[in-house]
Amino acid sequence: MVAQSDRQRIGRAFHRHAAEYDRYASVQKRVVVRLERLLEAHLPQAPPRALDIGCGTGALLSVLAGRYPHASLVGLDLAFNMARQSAARLGDRALLVNGDVERLPFQDGVFDLVVSASTLQWVDRLDVCFQQCHRVLREGGLLCAAFFGGRTLWELRECYREAVTNRFGANDERQNRMHRFRDRDEVQRVMSGLGYDQVVIATETEMEYHTDVAGLLRSIKSIGAATTSRNDTGGGLGWRGLLADMANIYQERFLEGGMIPATYEVIYVVARRGGVRLSPTTR
Repeated sequence: MVAQSDRQRIGRAFHRHAAEYDRYASVQKRVVVRLERLLEAHLPQAPPRALDIGCGTGALLSVLAGRYPHASLVGLDLAFNMARQSAARLGDRALLVNGDVERLPFQDGVFDLVVSASTLQWVDRLDVCFQQCHRVLREGGLLCAAFFGGRTLWELRECYREAVTNRFGANDERQNRMHRFRDRDEVQRVMSGLGYDQVVIATETEMEYHTDVAGLLRSIKSIGAATTSRNDTGGGLGWRGLLADMANIYQERFLEGGMIPATYEVIYVVARRGGVRLSPTTR
């Protein structure tokens, strides 16, 4: 479970790196393209009102603005500077809100479409998130979301665990400090019983390639993403030595043709809000 301090840390990280996000978010851009195709397949009519959760710099909001020129658009992001980037990109075409998906600041049943791209892997309670999406959708409204799944960055996480084992032992607490991505089965369990109809869950694999591990880590950091689940791991010779060990293992195991791979598993969820109205979630 992600502690509140970690949620705040994630928000601050994306806030700091908002200006350089688009330069490094190559996989995230491909996810937006795929979501647009899903909208074309599952949403034949233009929605009057649409919400983009974790709108970031406004890439998906821009797609919505182009596809649905008469729709009322709202973007929400936990990181204030991300919301500002979207506002600069969309102008008066969208209303931008600085807020949290687990506590959506909207009334019940006000949106015909809720979308989200490359965001929900960072939430604490995915069930609460999807309940909130269900709450703000009108009956028959569409949810279309994509986020990173269990095999995301498996190469990095495997090499990190081996480096920790070599230096500190298999039971060292550092073993659990990499971010845990949810797998498809867990998402399926979360979605069941939430009042959605026509639920479709699918996964796809996206690949990135870097010249070295330093480049991979720089790319991850530059989009604001955290590879560790706590902020107390960095600093000091021990941490730098651990990172060096991890990089050596990564290079030896995966380097091919002068490049190393980084895997991203993307989970796509498409669902409609059924007629069952859920009770508010208590936390």
